Amino acid sequence: MRSMSIFVALTMSILCIAAAKAQLNESSSLPEVEFSQLSQRDPNPLGEKALAIHPEQWKHAETEHFIYHFVHSYVATPVSVEAEFHYRVIAKELEREQPAGDIKSHIYVFERPEEWQEFQAFGRLEPWTGGIHSAGSLFIQRNPAYKFSNNLLGHEIVHLVLHRFYTDGIPCWLDEGFAQFVSKDAYASFQRARGYISKPHSEAISPQELMPLNMLIAQTHPPSDRVHLFYDESERLVRFLAATDKPSFLTLLDALARHQPLETVLPRVYSGRFANVSVLEENFRAYASKDFGTSLQQASTD
Repeated sequence: MRSMSIFVALTMSILCIAAAKAQLNESSSLPEVEFSQLSQRDPNPLGEKALAIHPEQWKHAETEHFIYHFVHSYVATPVSVEAEFHYRVIAKELEREQPAGDIKSHIYVFERPEEWQEFQAFGRLEPWTGGIHSAGSLFIQRNPAYKFSNNLLGHEIVHLVLHRFYTDGIPCWLDEGFAQFVSKDAYASFQRARGYISKPHSEAISPQELMPLNMLIAQTHPPSDRVHLFYDESERLVRFLAATDKPSFLTLLDALARHQPLETVLPRVYSGRFANVSVLEENFRAYASKDFGTSLQQASTD
């Protein structure tokens, strides 16, 4: 597994260099484009509802893979830099080329909390959400009064890109777990590229709190009473499967995207390692709770 960590580190370093050479950077402003001149329209009806909230304020722009709707370019510009960075990280992680016939994803950037709350009511979103991916579009709040120092934006962009690569959807635990897994590593790499000391954190889980895997994989939405546990355990499971055998994990991802049951796919894809979900769970439990309750609890796992 340590060799996998070295490979990931090297890969991320290469991506950092590529990002640094990208056309957009944090010192340049995102060029505005008239709405009528955008290359594509958003078919998502939530997009119309977003733009109907103080319609006179919205500006628009686009980059290679995304179209942005925003109020101030100094807020949208770092979003665009991070979005393009994450796209390349995700495509590299999935080891896939851009899908044929791929269309650009739309990102709506709200600044004022009251306008975000108004949109939450429109979209019937949970009140705790700070961003939502819906039908290929991303709606987020980026209040310029606050400095953002977490992987929330990256997490939502992973959902956005996964939707483009797997249009029929993937299981909830895999969708959320992969989004956490990639965004944690990518955010740490993104920070290191800008001179900060940063390492990805994979949260260790108490053995007593672990959700049985058959319960975890059956969830169609994060359970409201155990949201954080669901996210942490899903991320830990994805990290474990990828670290165990990356090619097998990617094959598993493709199979689950075709709605094949995990119980059937797992022993075939991870032949000789996991004969069934029970064997996976037995191995995973020790990994999920590794270093729990110690000073290494949040350390990057080899």
